[in-house]
Amino acid sequence: MNKIKIYLALAFSLVAGAAIPNPPDLGVGSYILYEPNTKKILVSFNADEPVEPASLTKLMTSYVVADYIKEDFISLEDAPKISVKAWKTEGSRMFIQEGKKVKVSDLIKGMIIQSGNDASVALAEHAAGSEENFAYLMNGYASELGMENTSFNNATGLPDPLNVTSAYDLALLTSALINEFPEHYKLYSQKSFTFAGIKQQNRNRLLWRSDIFDGAKTGYTQAAGYCLVGSAVRGDMRLVAVVLGSEDDKRFNDVSALMDYGFRYFTTEKLFSESEPIKDLRVVAGKSDYVSIGLKEDIILTLQKDKRDNLSFEVSAGSQILAPITAYDSAGTLRVIDDENNVIVETELVYLDSVEELGFFQRLIAILWNWIKSLFN
Repeated sequence: MNKIKIYLALAFSLVAGAAIPNPPDLGVGSYILYEPNTKKILVSFNADEPVEPASLTKLMTSYVVADYIKEDFISLEDAPKISVKAWKTEGSRMFIQEGKKVKVSDLIKGMIIQSGNDASVALAEHAAGSEENFAYLMNGYASELGMENTSFNNATGLPDPLNVTSAYDLALLTSALINEFPEHYKLYSQKSFTFAGIKQQNRNRLLWRSDIFDGAKTGYTQAAGYCLVGSAVRGDMRLVAVVLGSEDDKRFNDVSALMDYGFRYFTTEKLFSESEPIKDLRVVAGKSDYVSIGLKEDIILTLQKDKRDNLSFEVSAGSQILAPITAYDSAGTLRVIDDENNVIVETELVYLDSVEELGFFQRLIAILWNWIKSLFN
């Protein structure tokens, strides 16, 4: 195969970019800064260490409930009767009462906005019959999402040594919640909720700091310390930050510092678009003389801003192809290479169009003529 190297902004690629400063030193147990669409870890510390997640557990309760609604197993209009267990659940509450019927839509708001443990148990019981059964569901979803350092044993995050997760796993979960259930996720930006005449504010103070923040969740237990997952959008770039084992006010400063660092020194850009022609190949014995090759999906990367102009692209593909050609069959490989010669993306190239072959005699003549021309090349 012939290989062609295409250099983006060659003049810039000859100049080394200035090194960006080190990330902020937070001095907490673990943290991560994550770009959810490109799955890029920008900054991390002890990100795989299993710890108790406190009320961040409710992110998974929320995810399971959102999926159960999507699959029509439960409905926002359902009004389950509140059990004694849900009513008596300790910790933060939305103040539901035993024997009363409460809509699922209200229970979700009570869980997300007011961090109600009572609401979380009521939702778990409605979805799975019991909190124990619901925890089994939570662990199944965690496995599907690739949360390898996670094990749930309740739906609330109340202290339990068997209820553990990690900063990285929480970043995966929050990203899935945002991407898969955008309407459900909008509740995480709601600043207050009133139920039974009691108005409670969202505990996520980031929502009052800047319009870029649109969620996600706070948590605290003595074992877990003060925890926070925050998500923010600036321009076309979204970031998710997880801080575990911090202090009350400090956790909000920690997440803000990570976000400032990420948005200042990194960028998310589309390098190639789906079906964008990358190269034209000559067609032998076809009803068209050329066929374009390209990608089945976009290539979007999150990169340091000082590195984006130093990328090179390597296309591995033949210079010609014998008809017939079927659109979206494999045609070669595209590699994206950084300034240290590391392959950061390798993806399949496909034919963007179908090309029919010529009739029998025309095809035979075209093949012979192509062979004769190759003798002189």
